[in-house]
Amino acid sequence: MYNIGLTYNLRKGVNNAVEDEEAELDDWQTVEDIKKAIESLGCNVILLEATGDIIYEIPKYKIDIVFNFAEGLKGRGREAQIPALLNLLKIPFTGSDETTLGVALDKALAKKIVSYSGIKTPKFQLFFSPNEKLKKTLKFPLIVKPNAEGSSKGISDTAIAENEKELKELIERNIKNYNQSALVEEFIKGREFTIGLIGNRDSLEILPIMEIIFKNTPTKYNFYSYKVKKESSKFIKYVCPAKLLPQEERKIKRFGQRIFNALQCQDVARIDLRLSEEDNEPYFLEINPLPGLVKGYSDLPLIAESIGISYEELIKKILNAALKRYNMKEIC
Repeated sequence: MYNIGLTYNLRKGVNNAVEDEEAELDDWQTVEDIKKAIESLGCNVILLEATGDIIYEIPKYKIDIVFNFAEGLKGRGREAQIPALLNLLKIPFTGSDETTLGVALDKALAKKIVSYSGIKTPKFQLFFSPNEKLKKTLKFPLIVKPNAEGSSKGISDTAIAENEKELKELIERNIKNYNQSALVEEFIKGREFTIGLIGNRDSLEILPIMEIIFKNTPTKYNFYSYKVKKESSKFIKYVCPAKLLPQEERKIKRFGQRIFNALQCQDVARIDLRLSEEDNEPYFLEINPLPGLVKGYSDLPLIAESIGISYEELIKKILNAALKRYNMKEIC
């Protein structure tokens, strides 16, 4: 029986002028669900909230491996903090290492790397000030979002700019509210998909592709704003497996595998993309190497559920991918 640490960050109910301040953090129920899933495998679970005190907490226990679910609390490299600490302490953990997590959270940096690998992504520009000039190669409409956030944080219903005035206002608001650079990229019209991947290079399993179909959204552009994601039952229909031609499905799965490997992901990730209506080619939007695991709600559990993989089995698959990578005995 393994002693498994479970690292996480909880919402604290912080009152803030920015509605989505704690969007990336989790509630206690999700922590409990993951804990129960791991315990159902016959393992002992040690709960480790990823605050500053975790430095003193980890050495108290004999931990065989950590199931890392911690988003971190501050900074562009916040998701890398726990993996870096665990590597320093020589403790195995699930998921990607600190380098991949640091790169992936920085959307512009991730896009540069995948672009270098020949993978299509919308044209983009990083703004550190609303007074910077827009590159002539970028064409409206443009979507504006914080460069280093997840869970649709900072993506408002008005995040699409159709002209210079709207663009400047959106950039200014993003920089002010989130205290970081703003990513501006061309809005790709087309179908939106997400891909779940579990495993590693030689044993990577690509789960069925899920299509996100928008309905009655608050704007004329269909995209994953914070409101749309928060009220997904009202604005989104999930179709999994997505209705695709065989060649489209093969193309998208190869696309996901290339991105996973280009960013050197480990054990699990979820990739968002759009299939352009202009050229029917997939365009990389972003990757989440720490995908949400809210039971019955997050994309990855929904994808797994569509092919009969229970929540407990999903957690087991992620854990076993890491155990195999460390040459530790997998859980049957």
